[in-house]
Amino acid sequence: MPLFSKNFKLGLLGGGQLGRMLLQAAIDLDIHVKALDPDPNAPCAKIAPEFVCGSFLDYDTVYQFGQDCEVITIEIENVNLEALKQLQAEGKKVFPQPEVLEIIQDKRVQKQFYQDNQLPTADFVLTDNKAAVAAQVDFLPAFNKLGKGGYDGKGVQRIASANDVHLAFEAPSLLEKAVDFAKEIAVIVARNEQGECQTFPTVECVFHPEHNLVEYLFAPAEVSEEINLRAKAIAIQTAQKLNIVGLLAVEMFLTKEGEVLINEVAPRTHNSGHHTIRANHTSQFEQHLRAVLGLPLGDTTAHSKAAMVNLLGEDGYSGDALYVGMNEALALAGVYPFLYGKKVTKPFRKMGHITVVDNDLDSLKAKVEQVKQTLKVIS
Repeated sequence: MPLFSKNFKLGLLGGGQLGRMLLQAAIDLDIHVKALDPDPNAPCAKIAPEFVCGSFLDYDTVYQFGQDCEVITIEIENVNLEALKQLQAEGKKVFPQPEVLEIIQDKRVQKQFYQDNQLPTADFVLTDNKAAVAAQVDFLPAFNKLGKGGYDGKGVQRIASANDVHLAFEAPSLLEKAVDFAKEIAVIVARNEQGECQTFPTVECVFHPEHNLVEYLFAPAEVSEEINLRAKAIAIQTAQKLNIVGLLAVEMFLTKEGEVLINEVAPRTHNSGHHTIRANHTSQFEQHLRAVLGLPLGDTTAHSKAAMVNLLGEDGYSGDALYVGMNEALALAGVYPFLYGKKVTKPFRKMGHITVVDNDLDSLKAKVEQVKQTLKVIS
């Protein structure tokens, strides 16, 4: 089926905020998107040209969903791989490929992949239960990470000493050596079927001190050109080793000794690229579409310094979402809120993000602080 024909259909597994922003990019290319999500009120539900309410973990649901789609992609890794493998075997294009998702779905397999392919990462030990963690007290301090099922900081537990072993997971996991890092940085790389790769500028991420998710980021990262080029090279090498088609977000540690180590990757659009909608010639969402649809990759050059602030539900509030401080935020030049269409808030739920663009770094940082103090989600 020709790409720009009326009958072409792109299947999207997942209907959350990433899917919502992907839909906005798809409108510009007049791509018909069919989305699947178990939540009838998912952010994509009311705006997708076609929306199916169902589980992306169920084999039959995913298999039937993909029957009338020419290309199938994802906005979440935790999907039914067997159904995608069958669709791929029957001639459907599935990007990122199921074999790539299989590596990334399990952090144990993912870390082993880095080691086997000489990709720089922190030292780690595979563990099956608390007893296995207890046997590694000489390896501490470290982070215990669940092999499967963790996201946005869930499934990660710091084990600083033997006194913390009771916090370890009673499940297949890994123990990753705690890295004394100077910064956390990320590079998003796109790769299409033709093997063309294109990176976005390196960003610097600041994580929430308690909830281990990105609180805000700055782009470009304040690092040397040598570190910038090394981070981009690692991202490209990782994408090439995986042979991925689509977007790959590579989160990395910059150590105090100047090493760049891969932390984790995500085979999709990512929180570390939300600012690109306003700050770059091609957004990460358009780039993902270009990559999975076999189109030439777009120019990722930034036309401004930028920051992105995650808009999280305030602690202590659950219920119908109420946004306070929106007028004050919108009155600031270069401030652009993106709300995700989630009607209900709860503590630290991602409800939206705010992109701030300003070529003066001091002004940019001042606006970020102003937005963080002004715009709140309560109930």
